Formats: sequence, structure tokens, C-alpha cells
Amino acid sequence: MSDEPPQPGWEPRDPTDAGPPRESPSPADHPAGPTGTDRPTGTGAGADRPAGTGRPDRATEPPAEPAEPPAEPADPTDPTDPTEPPTEPTDRTEPPAEPADRAEPARSRADRAESGPADRTTTRTTTTGPRIATGPGTTGTTGTTRTAGRRKRTGLRRFLPTWRVVLGAFLLAALLLIGGFFVGYHFVDIPPANAAATAQSNVFLYEDGTPLAQKGDVNRENVRLSQVPATVQHAVLAAEDRDFYSQPGVDPEAMVRAAWNTLTGKGTQGGSTITQQYVKNYYLGQEQTLVRKAKEFFISIKLDREKAKDDIFQGYLNTSFYGRNAYGIQAAARAYYGRDAQDLTTAQGAYLAVLLNAPSAYDVDGRPENRAKALRRWNYVLDAMVTEKWLSPAARAATTFPEPEEVTATTGLSGQRGYIVQAVEDYLTDHDVIDAKTLAQGGFRITTTLQQDKQESLAAAVDEQVMSRLDESNETDRYVRVGGVSIDPATSKVVAMYGGVDYTRQFVNNATRRDYQVGSTFKPFVLAAAVDNASVTQDGERISPHTRYDGTNKRQVQGWTGSPYAPANEDDVDYGPITLRTATDKSVNAVYAQLAVDVGPAKVEQTAIELGLPADTPDLNPSPSIALGPATASVLDMAEAYATLANHGKHGTYALVERIEKDGTALPLPTAKSRQVISREAADTTTAVLRGVIEGGTGTAAQAAGRPAAGKTGTAEDDKAAWFAGYTPELATVITVMGQDPDTGAQKPLYGALGLERMNGGGAPAEIWGEYTRAALRGSEVRDFDLVLARGAEEQLEQPDPSGSGDPEDPDGWDPEGVGAGRERGEGSEGYDGYRGPGSPGGGAREPSGTQGTGGARGTGGQAEPGTPGSGRPGAPGVPGDAPAGDRAAGPDGTGANGTGPGAGPGAGPGAGPVPGMPAGPPGGPAPAVPFR
Repeated sequence: MSDEPPQPGWEPRDPTDAGPPRESPSPADHPAGPTGTDRPTGTGAGADRPAGTGRPDRATEPPAEPAEPPAEPADPTDPTDPTEPPTEPTDRTEPPAEPADRAEPARSRADRAESGPADRTTTRTTTTGPRIATGPGTTGTTGTTRTAGRRKRTGLRRFLPTWRVVLGAFLLAALLLIGGFFVGYHFVDIPPANAAATAQSNVFLYEDGTPLAQKGDVNRENVRLSQVPATVQHAVLAAEDRDFYSQPGVDPEAMVRAAWNTLTGKGTQGGSTITQQYVKNYYLGQEQTLVRKAKEFFISIKLDREKAKDDIFQGYLNTSFYGRNAYGIQAAARAYYGRDAQDLTTAQGAYLAVLLNAPSAYDVDGRPENRAKALRRWNYVLDAMVTEKWLSPAARAATTFPEPEEVTATTGLSGQRGYIVQAVEDYLTDHDVIDAKTLAQGGFRITTTLQQDKQESLAAAVDEQVMSRLDESNETDRYVRVGGVSIDPATSKVVAMYGGVDYTRQFVNNATRRDYQVGSTFKPFVLAAAVDNASVTQDGERISPHTRYDGTNKRQVQGWTGSPYAPANEDDVDYGPITLRTATDKSVNAVYAQLAVDVGPAKVEQTAIELGLPADTPDLNPSPSIALGPATASVLDMAEAYATLANHGKHGTYALVERIEKDGTALPLPTAKSRQVISREAADTTTAVLRGVIEGGTGTAAQAAGRPAAGKTGTAEDDKAAWFAGYTPELATVITVMGQDPDTGAQKPLYGALGLERMNGGGAPAEIWGEYTRAALRGSEVRDFDLVLARGAEEQLEQPDPSGSGDPEDPDGWDPEGVGAGRERGEGSEGYDGYRGPGSPGGGAREPSGTQGTGGARGTGGQAEPGTPGSGRPGAPGVPGDAPAGDRAAGPDGTGANGTGPGAGPGAGPGAGPVPGMPAGPPGGPAPAVPFR
């Protein structure tokens, strides 16, 4: 060891280091390294620590003098010998780069030269030299040895992830998917159904189930799965999801495929299960987004766990779109084949299943380009059914393609449909079957009582007798409105209704409105009240059809304690003393006002209500005027009341709905009840009298029905409405023609309408009634009335009418096809309410006095012998004579006789008038056909 003191710059070792401080070996003791430089182990602070870990001011210290070489070299085998030369790695191609944060500050070449070999050695060893462990028993390792096995990635490999990266990404994705599934399943609940999926239309049907009308924004009618034939169900499964009943509600593969197509812009693609499609239709929407797909996935999983497969399949069939604006299989069956879903065949069901894929692409009606594709798809469905053993090969071979019906407009509310729908809805709400809000939600299947053949017959009769005769150049024809209702008296069911020309043009239903006077059609209620209450006249005489009343125009009623009342007859005609029956035939106001007072106006009002008029009918007031019909009941109200008369006094509230159901569940309807509101004798006696109105009174046009019938004409004040109310044993029908300004809605007189001077009940209303009744009853057996008359009325009706009303009825004289063939229509301008027979020149018009001219014995110049009772049989026409026109010979009882002897009959002289209406004849017997001369 050298005895020289330490050179400047030498520092003692850290007290914690083991061993004495090392001296720098001589450069001669170290061989040159691969780079040609000495790499001895330096001394001082940088000799045993990496560069940059010493004090920062060492780089600026002056270089130290070379240390004196030791006297003896250190043992090269001593691992702790600081003089051991470092071992250079044999496989190193280049020294490792020096870390930027560990490099010494750069020095110039001159500085390095001055610092000497020891200094250069220290710098090199600090960066790349071996790090010698100072602790006992340790060995040093080089930094280059740690990086010897790593090779840098070159070429394309630099851009590929390592297996560690791939594995980590896979695990991360799996964790995210699992976490997302649990989060989505937890937070996505089954939502309420969307409005479009629950919206349904209300379907209205005729009594036999034939579609009548449909109301609603969405053409859908839900049905139960049990209502769909099994083969049709299998066809849908074969086309859409054969494993529906055995597989879960979701198909992840199809979901991924659909999502990928959406992301890549390839459009939509099928593959979703029936459950998923149902979720989309019923709970979500049709938008193609990942969010909707995700919701669909989770809802489908939950729904499949919470709902039965049948319920899901039923919902799918009811919400799917089939084209032609048909939502659900019931609407589709109607749109393509005009039948209910329960009546579909296997072939038809397979075609509807084809449409589920893309309705517009497979509808073959009017689209020949779709036929080949539709046939392929249809065959595919049937073959799949055979594969699944849902269809036998033999049945498959026998199946032919079912051609769908032509596309037709949906049955909306045009024509009569809108009026009927309105009336049915009012019926349901007024009778508390359902409230309006619930009904408006749709989904109800409503079977009405209407019969299609009768409904069409009524519309055709109106078109023939009124609509076809309107003249656009006639201002009054613009005012014409028609309403009609026909009821089966035995059941009180409405079988036909006419509300107007077209609901889309005239919204007010003329069959149900209550704003037009019913006129003289009210008078039979007064007669029925008189008989039912056994009323008497002011003289105490029991009232019967042959009770005589004073028919003088503007005669003040007697026995009324209220304000004086003296009604005018139509056209101010005086009739003088006439029977109640004749007053009914001729609709004499003076007689019926007095009759109302004799019965009691309050009793008349009550009878009308019991027959069927609502108690709150406007202007239905207990006063003498009640008999003239100022009340504004509806056509439907009047038809119900007349049906009670036809049903022998037994009243049943009219019915317009046969059945109403939703989703197969029927709602309760009003119980059909009937009760005797007036005696049968009162009703049948009224019927017997009303037969005379048609057989020889103001309603002869109704004879066109070719049936035994009873009825009454009526005219509102100022001819603003004309009515005919009549019935056969099978049908009670009321017709009205109204006048209304289409611009202002004001009621208008109908003078000049249809080219006629007057509009009265015996005109167009009776003509419509006759034509409709003939068509409605065509093919059915002719039935006559079975009448039980009031005490005393039967004998009197069989006797000649002293007032000149004609002969007793001849049971063998009924001719249902040609009755009244010789009768002609009068002008209706001389106070005769409707039709009259021809008489002398002037058409049989009455003389100013209102009395009728009479025929006389043959050759007597028209005079009748006084005191000789007439036979009542029509005889030869009388010759013109000297008798004053309209004179009547007095009989022994002060009444006028029609003539004398077997030859007495209607006269043909100037004073001859029309033959009055004939009596009703024996109970149950037909009326004779007596032509007018």
C-alpha cells in the first residue's frame, strides 16, 4: 500500500459501507475493453453507485490526481476485490443507452483529457460498469445482463397486440357484458303498452254478423287465441318462429346480427323471436335503434318469465300489421277474405302468415309483380308445416292458393252507417250499458238488431220515392230531409233505420231528432186513450169509433176550463156531424180536440207515454191541443209507440243492440221486458179504425205494401213536416219528410217540393212506407190482424156507417196484389190530407160547405127517397139530376142516407164526391178491394 496521503478530491466511504476504502488501480493493471478504453472500477462516490446519484457538484470539481498503484495486486479470485477487472458481456452488440436522468453533465474533450485516466474510468463505470455488491456474500450483476433476452418487435408484428393484451381485453369485455346484463335486467322494467298497440276500432255488425260499419283510427279488433284455428296458428309459427313454444324468448345471435346491420347501414333483418316482435309492437315502437333493441332484449327476457306463451302469441297475432290498414288477424281476415278469423282456412291462414314478413311485398291484388314471390313464400310456409307435422302431406297436396279479395274501402261512416253508429252509441250510453269515454277507447264488437235486407230496402225506397225526384233547380227541394224507422212489434227490435242522405253530408240523424211536430199521427193515441179509459162524451155517451162529433171548422171545445180553444181544420173545411171513425180517416182537428177534452188531456198524455213516447218529449202538454200533435217526438219514438198498438197494447222498449262484447267478454244489456200498457181491446179497436185510413182515407198510397195494414197520416204546421205511421202484423214503420234549410238549419215549409203543390203524409211518406213494407216482407206469408175489439165496437163496425163511409167489409174481397187499383191521387189542396178518389169534374173536391155529394137511386136524378135506409152497397152511378150539389136526404133518425134500394151508389153528377174510407170489417177478416169511380 502507498504511504502517500490521500489525493485531493478523495472522500471517505459511507460509514455503512463494509471494508476499507478502495484505491483506484493503475491503468496498466486493466486490459483494454472492447472499445479500446480502460474500464477500471473507480473510487469515490461514483465508484459503487450509478451515475447521477452523487452530489451534483462533482461534475465541476477539479480532476483528482491519479492514485498511486498498490504495492501488491489484489487477489483476482477474491470476489470482493475491488481491483478485479469487470467482465465484459460477450453477446452485447452495443452498450446500453445511458438514461437521460442519470447521465453526468457533458464535458468537453479537453476536460476529459485533463481529468486523466482515472476520471474517464470513473465516468464509464458509473454508466455501464459493473455494480459490485458491497455486502458480504453477494455478487455483482451488470445492467446489460437484464436486457440481454428481449428483442424489439419489427415489421407488422409491431402493430399486433400481444396475447396478454388480447386476453386482458377479452376479460374486460366479459366483465362489462356481465355487468351490463345485470344492470340492464335490473333497471329495464316491462313498460305499459303503447297507445297505438291498445287502440282498436269499434266494429258494428248486422244482426246476422255481417259487417255494418267500423269506427276508430286503428283498424283492429282483438280476438282470443281460441278463436284462431289451430292450422292458422301453426302457419304463423312456421313462417315466423317454429321453436316459439320450446325456446327462450330471445335469440342473441339474431339480436347481434340485427344490431350489426343497423350499425353498418345494411338495413333491417329478421330473426327476432315472436316474443321480441310482440314486445316491439306492444310495448315499444318500430324505430330501428340500438337503444330500442336493448330494451326489447331485456323486456323479452322478463316477459318470457312472467307471461304464458299462449298469452304472448295471442298478443302477437292481435298487434301485427298485415297490410290494407289491418292490424291483427281479425282485421286481416276481414280485409283479405271478408270473414272472421275463426272461419279462415289453412290456405288462407298461410297467406296471412306470409304477409307478416312484408305486407306490401306479398299482396297480390293488383300487383302481378308480387305473385311469384308470394307463391314461393306461401309454399315455404306450407312445407314447413308438413316438416313440423302440423299438416299432413295429403292435405298439403290438396291445398291451392287462396286468392284474396279485391281491396275495398274500409266501412267508414258514409251513407247510412254514420247515422246507425250514432244511434247505437246513444243507445248504449243512454241505457247505462257503457260510458262514452270507455266506448271511445275502442275494441268493442257490437251486434245490432238491424237486418241487412230490410235496411237496404228502406234506403232503396227513399231513393226511389224522394231522392230520385229532387230537382236541383227547385229551391224547395234543397230543404227535403227524410227519416225512417222500422220495428218488429213482437220483439221491439229496430230492424231498419234511415237517418238522411249521407252522414258525411248531413250529420243530424233524422230518425232520432226531436224537433219536428208529429202532427195528426198523434191522434190514434187519443182514440186509444178514450177506449182504454171507457171515456164518455159531454152528453155521457160511451165513446166508440162510431160516436158522432161535430166537425165544424174552428168549433170551440166544450168542457175545457182553460183558455178557449177552437182549432181549425186543415184548409178550414167544415165537416159537420161525423163519426169518430170518419174523423180519423179525414184527420179532423175539431173532432179530436173535443175528444181529448172528453178523455182528459192528462190521460191522453199518460197513454202516449205508456205507448212509447218519452215523458220529456218537447211540447207534450196536457191541453186540448195535444190531440193535434204539437209534440216533437222523434221518428224512433213514434215507431215504438205504433209498435205497441200493433202488439195489442203490449209495450216493449225498443232495442237497437243484440250483443256487445270486448275481448270475448259480453257486457250486460237492458233486459227485454214487455208489459200491457193499455188493454188489448183498446189497441185492437184503434187498429181497426186505422185500417180505414189506408183502405179509403188519407193513406191509400200505403196500399202498395200489398198487405193488411193500419196507419195514420200527419202534417206539421205550415207543412214543415209530413208523416206516415203504419204497421202490419209483422212491422211497425214510421216515415217522415222534413224541411230544413241546409245553410241555416231553420225549418222550412215544403210547399212545391218534389214538384207538388203540397207535402202531406199521404204523399211521399206513405209511398215510401208502401214500397218498403212490400220489399221487407217479400217472400213471407201474408198475415192478417188478429183483433179483439172493445165492447160494442165490433157490431157497429160491421154495420153501414150512417155518415157515408161505405159498405161493410167483404171477407172474400181482399186482393193483396191489386187492392185499390182504381184509386188515384188527389191534389191535396182542398183540405183533404193525402189521397182521394176521383169524383165529378174537379176531382171530387168538397163544396165550400164541406158536405159531401151523394149518389142517388138509379134514374132519380141523384135524389134519395127520404126515410129509406140505404143498403150501403155500391150501385150503378147516379145520373145527373136536379138535386143541389152536396145535399143529403134526411133519414128517420135525422142522419143523411147514402141512397135507396139495391141500386143506390155513388153519384156521378156534379155534386158527387169521393167515397169515404171503408170500415175496418170483421175481426181478422181481410178488407175488400173497392175501386173508386
